[in-house]
Amino acid sequence: MGFLAPWFLGGLLAVGLPIYVHLLRRHKTTPLPFSSLMFFERRTQSSTKHRRLRYLLLFALRLAFIILLILAFSRPFIRSTTMTAAGAGRQSVLAIDNSFSMRQDDRLAKAKAEALLTLNALHGPAQIVSFSGQTRLITEMSSDKAALRSAIESIQPSDEASSYADLVRELRVLATRPIEAHLFSDMQQTSMPGSFSDLELNSNIKLTPHSVASGLVPNYAVETVLAPRHIYDPKKVRILATIASYGAPAAKLKATLLLNGKPQASKAVDIPADGRATVEFLALDAPYGFNKGEIRIDSADKFPADDHFYFSTERADPKPALFIEDPRSARAFLYVRTALESSNEAAFTLTTASPEQATNLGLQKYAFIVLSDLPTPLTKGLDSALKEYVTKGGSILIALGPHSRGQVPVADLVITANRIETPEGGRFMTVTSADATHPVIRRANEWSGIKFFQTVQVDPAGSVVIARLSDNSPLLTEKKIGEGRVLAFASTLDNLSNDLPTSKLFVPFIEQASHYLGNVEDRSSNYRAGAYLDLRTGKGQTGAAEVQGPNGERVLSLSEAAKAQGVTLASEGFYDVRRPNGQHELAAVNPDRKESNLQPIPPETIQLWQNTGGSSGNNASGDAPKQVPQTVDLWWYVMILALILAIAESLIGNRHLAVEKEAA
Repeated sequence: MGFLAPWFLGGLLAVGLPIYVHLLRRHKTTPLPFSSLMFFERRTQSSTKHRRLRYLLLFALRLAFIILLILAFSRPFIRSTTMTAAGAGRQSVLAIDNSFSMRQDDRLAKAKAEALLTLNALHGPAQIVSFSGQTRLITEMSSDKAALRSAIESIQPSDEASSYADLVRELRVLATRPIEAHLFSDMQQTSMPGSFSDLELNSNIKLTPHSVASGLVPNYAVETVLAPRHIYDPKKVRILATIASYGAPAAKLKATLLLNGKPQASKAVDIPADGRATVEFLALDAPYGFNKGEIRIDSADKFPADDHFYFSTERADPKPALFIEDPRSARAFLYVRTALESSNEAAFTLTTASPEQATNLGLQKYAFIVLSDLPTPLTKGLDSALKEYVTKGGSILIALGPHSRGQVPVADLVITANRIETPEGGRFMTVTSADATHPVIRRANEWSGIKFFQTVQVDPAGSVVIARLSDNSPLLTEKKIGEGRVLAFASTLDNLSNDLPTSKLFVPFIEQASHYLGNVEDRSSNYRAGAYLDLRTGKGQTGAAEVQGPNGERVLSLSEAAKAQGVTLASEGFYDVRRPNGQHELAAVNPDRKESNLQPIPPETIQLWQNTGGSSGNNASGDAPKQVPQTVDLWWYVMILALILAIAESLIGNRHLAVEKEAA
């Protein structure tokens, strides 16, 4: 026992006051005359009466009250040791994995049940988070176990992939004070980051993993599907699906192609053990408009959620495109039309017209226009019509040749020279640099083998150079005018000025250029769950965007639809997207197939991960119980006892005074 303010013990000197009152002070009475005192002995008469028990009790109460009051001000305390439970008084974070792989069997239900048991054993505040594509804080740090239990039970499975690195980043933010992070997950190997440093915990974090997976679960899955975004000729459709085995033995499975929920074709596919195989479907008789496609396998494994893969495709007629050239030289038109017809997606039908005929055509109906070595300058009527077409969003490809003089039509680029090399003399130019990121040039490394014998040199001021020749002059430039664009090619599209039309590069070049000019997107309409889809591709776009989810529900509220820049495709299925600019898209969303690999993290890796934190341990319940010294302050109890004594002293003192009055 000790005292926090021992200097108040000096007040014990005040105990002399009741001693003085009860023992030393004598009350002398005034003598009264009496007739004869000769027979009495002379002595001092005390005023103290023979009720000594009552006086002694009052004396003891007053003495004890003063002593207790002084002790209370001295703050007495005692020291003791108590056994603390695991994690008692510590802040905890309960992180529950709700990624796509947790749909396997009842993993998420097990994780939630384990989290509830852990929560019941905690003695300090806790916080609930879930993590898949990103970490979500479901509650704040709280000691309300009813609310925490409700938060755990509210967690639903998602279709996104989990990321332990993202979870660790969030834990670092939360660890302003020491925390114990309880991780409830299937501890999937594919959720680990590429760099182990991304998993490093700081000294404020103690990691306690709770695995709900018993080991590797063999699994087959439809890994990817390559299907055309647009279908113009059903006979040219080619759909390629990859079937993967994750820790599963070799098997012969049946793959089925479905369109709008109806089977179209089936094929057997031999899957190697822990490997991949592809299956190809040719032709697809799809109705006009958007179609919902699916590849499905009959694996009968323990994770059927990944036995199918969605894709979307749109059936449409080819768009018209216009080729304007001098009728006296029609070679370029034949090459370009053949290239378009030979491409996998015959997205355009190409018609030809002379400059005089084109003047009277409604140009806005064409997806793009090609000008092939036209004599310059153009007639005033055609030049005005072409500039209006581009300003309103049209696109033009201009091939320059021997007839090009002065300025490039529409783009108004200055022509500085028209050069002709002789093939017989072995003199030609080649492409020395090309922007491989531009949609028109996807195979830039193959352009170096093309020989150019006749080129037109232009001043690229105000335009972007996509490719250059060996003399550093521009071969392909792009200039934006209004809402549209103009591509200028410094040579012809026939085999007289270069050997491009006879090379294997010509067909993909014409296909890519036509798709770019005609606003036909080559990218797939398949997305991973959790992907972000842009709704407004241009600045200042007004109007509402409409997004309908897989279950037919509106994904955006009315206020969000009017101003949202994009939307997150969170769930598996088909999203019907209508952008403010009028574009319509059917987006197919599938879970990330890395979640299909159910290989768990090795135990030694988990141990290394734990060791990066402030403390580590192997028991799931945390630290072992231990003795913790505690200081118990007794002043409150002393004050209560002193108050009781004060009341008792008052009652006994009042009774004593009443007796004295009766005696008087």
